[in-house]
Amino acid sequence: MKIEVNKMVKMGVLSGLSIALMVYTRFPIIPSAPFLKYEAADVPLLIGSFMFGPLAGLLMTVVVSMIQALTLDADSGWVGFVMHVIASGTLVMTAGFIYRRFHTLKGAIIGLITGSLCMTLIMIPANLFFTVKFWGMPYDTVKALIVPALLPFNIIKSFANSIIVMLIYKSLSRIFKHFGNNSSK
Repeated sequence: MKIEVNKMVKMGVLSGLSIALMVYTRFPIIPSAPFLKYEAADVPLLIGSFMFGPLAGLLMTVVVSMIQALTLDADSGWVGFVMHVIASGTLVMTAGFIYRRFHTLKGAIIGLITGSLCMTLIMIPANLFFTVKFWGMPYDTVKALIVPALLPFNIIKSFANSIIVMLIYKSLSRIFKHFGNNSSK
């Protein structure tokens, strides 16, 4: 995948915004599971996926997840990295693929809804596997958290981030298209 400098810089800016949002917008939203923290870090990743395609969105997700795993969530180790890539990667890739195919407002909405639902659903088996096998939480405990904590958390997080994307995408994409597309002579 050849990435021109202009695109790479814009992806870097969006990745940096994602990291900043990860740091400054973290808070628990499910009282019974305070370890599940909302953050708006997926917003720039979704925007990147819409602007540059789903593979670029996934690449940004991997980079941001690695930085998160090495700094903010170092205690969760490689499992936290993998879980974040699975969750955000599913959202970003699904929404990006649908929006690329149907490059309209309707396509964006369908992509974000489908991506949010896919993220929510994929995190059920991901939690049942990774949380049990590598973090040592009993299977029955994780299973008991699915309905009261895991499902609402992933639904709220993915849909909230999708709504933010819908509110800012057009304005932000115009700004990004403007920068770097003017050639100086």
